Amino acid sequence: MSRRLTPTQRRLLTWAGHAGRDLPWRHTRDAWSILVSEVLLQQTQVTRVIPVWTAFLERFPTPTACAQASQADVVTAWHGMGYNRRAVSLHRCAIAINEQHGGTVPTSLGELVALPGIGPYTARAVLVFAFEQPVGVVDVNAARVHARLAGRALTNNEVQTRADDATPPDAPWRWNQAVLDLGATVCTKRSPKCGECPLTTDCGWRAVGYLEPDPVENSARIPKRQSTFAGSDRQGRGRLVNALRLGPVCANPGALAEVMGWPDDPGRSTRVAMSLVADGLAQWEQETETLCLAQ
Repeated sequence: MSRRLTPTQRRLLTWAGHAGRDLPWRHTRDAWSILVSEVLLQQTQVTRVIPVWTAFLERFPTPTACAQASQADVVTAWHGMGYNRRAVSLHRCAIAINEQHGGTVPTSLGELVALPGIGPYTARAVLVFAFEQPVGVVDVNAARVHARLAGRALTNNEVQTRADDATPPDAPWRWNQAVLDLGATVCTKRSPKCGECPLTTDCGWRAVGYLEPDPVENSARIPKRQSTFAGSDRQGRGRLVNALRLGPVCANPGALAEVMGWPDDPGRSTRVAMSLVADGLAQWEQETETLCLAQ
């Protein structure tokens, strides 16, 4: 028997019906396709993810196809996404799905979070968006919405409980997509468009006159500002991985320093290159004294 929606749920779902984003992974319930989209979307803008998601699934349409490919092939297909450790984790995840679940993405929270690289958010996203299970999905955008509705900073348990409690059992897919869209397009971190929000009458922050600090400050699931990318170790790692996608790179410290953009700091280049090896992204070839993508 269906349950009646609350006024809040009706307002948000009505808004999403005309203002929600049309994203390609919303046109499928294939669990692997959705899992891949969620891993790609971690710390990456939607517009950058769309073409890579499409190309990645053309190359690796199933967990088995991904598991049977080499890690180097998966990392190469990840080009342009950054945070290349996610590609390594996704490959390991595909291997686990293939070996432990017969090539089928599991349907329980416990089995999903046990997969390599799959945290609570991604696991819940798969449960909701592939299997339409009634749980709340909390990324940074959803956490922002819930904190402002509460009118205060929320702990990790509080924000997840609020998300679970708010999810209508008969419309978990539509509801969670709507919350994500609201956070991404209206209830933004800077300059929120409160005049366009369908939940203004429910907003605890509005009720107290938008007093500072913003409830998102110090709330769980909302990361602090990231350090500058330019000149960072992350930038050097990315440059080296891009070079390794084209073939082996001389492991001489001076050569590494040139590739990574730090010609005057070979010591730093060697240290950062070793971090790629430690993370399982690259491997040393002693015979040729080169560095290459791990297979």
